[in-house]
Amino acid sequence: MAQATALTRLRQLLMIFILFCVALGTYLTRSRSTDWDQPLWVTVFPINGDGSEQTDVYIDTLSRKSFTSIEEFMLTEATRYGVDIALPVRINVGVPIKSRPPMPEADANSLSVALWSLKIRWWAWRVTSDQPGPRPDIKLFLVYYDPDTHPELAHSLGLQKGMLGGCNVFSDRAMAGSNKVVVAHEMLHTLGASDKYAGLDSLPVFPIGYAEPDRDPLYPQRYAEIMGGRVPLSANEAKIPTALRNVRIGGATALEINWTETPNTQIASSSL
Repeated sequence: MAQATALTRLRQLLMIFILFCVALGTYLTRSRSTDWDQPLWVTVFPINGDGSEQTDVYIDTLSRKSFTSIEEFMLTEATRYGVDIALPVRINVGVPIKSRPPMPEADANSLSVALWSLKIRWWAWRVTSDQPGPRPDIKLFLVYYDPDTHPELAHSLGLQKGMLGGCNVFSDRAMAGSNKVVVAHEMLHTLGASDKYAGLDSLPVFPIGYAEPDRDPLYPQRYAEIMGGRVPLSANEAKIPTALRNVRIGGATALEINWTETPNTQIASSSL
């Protein structure tokens, strides 16, 4: 009994030590993550969420090229805001992971949320500790589902603490554009950007959730604000963007990630 108790305490101390190291590394990474003086390294880790062969086949097609439009989106938007950097983010694809990230409880209180935050950071460290290549600044776990069997997905999430995200996305090439919008949204959460939608319909909040709050007439908007999530068509209607070319980073989000508030509107966005 005494030996078992000692082993349990040793495991607990080891876990605390590892979490301390992870927290220290996270703090140092976060402190420089929005300096924008060098690229942020982002690794996406594919996960088969439904266990289907179709999803496995789709994951096998993924490469770094599959995500370069996110790099281009961040570069275009950074340029609009006068951020002088050749490449804000660099995205790599990690080896697929077999387990899914733990999710918070639907009715979680503040204590359980805090415990879940520690749990998912521990999980993220454990499942990526033997991955090849350099240690990324941001880890994004992309959980893929076949839209034929999973037409609706649970909300994705992004954590600034730990700089990691879990994205529920579709294993269908036709949905690749909207998938990238989700990935970019959660990536910006890890940099401190907040959601800018509200209500049961998740409508963008005016003015901070609008890409063009000064547009006249206001509706329909041409773009979705990345953290607002949708393109407002009227005060009570909005549509989900199908590609990053339909998305912009608004002033409030720019401030949250340490960009200037006023963009150069003369710089056209590339076709993403």
